[in-house]
Amino acid sequence: MSEFRLGDVIDDHCIKCRRITNHSIVSIVTAKPAKVRCRTCYHDHDYRNEEAPPSKKDLKKAELFKEVLAAAVPEAAATETLIEAEPEAVEKPKKGKARGKKA
Repeated sequence: MSEFRLGDVIDDHCIKCRRITNHSIVSIVTAKPAKVRCRTCYHDHDYRNEEAPPSKKDLKKAELFKEVLAAAVPEAAATETLIEAEPEAVEKPKKGKARGKKA
């Protein structure tokens, strides 16, 4: 199908149903579907090109993997972190009570 029209039925990943279902095209931008409506639950959402969003479990695994790499090679990870991090996003140390021996 080379040309999309409003109301056409296409497959897409529904975030509410959590699976690929039939969808009706609700809006079109530059000859591509922009918004679609699930024909099972009638939920409107952006067109996702039949791709499911990454699971939270996969995102946690990726973050833990980055932490392990940072521990293995601290110099390379430090320069990479500085490049990726924005100045506002850098965490500040928390102020709290010192837990030491009493004098």
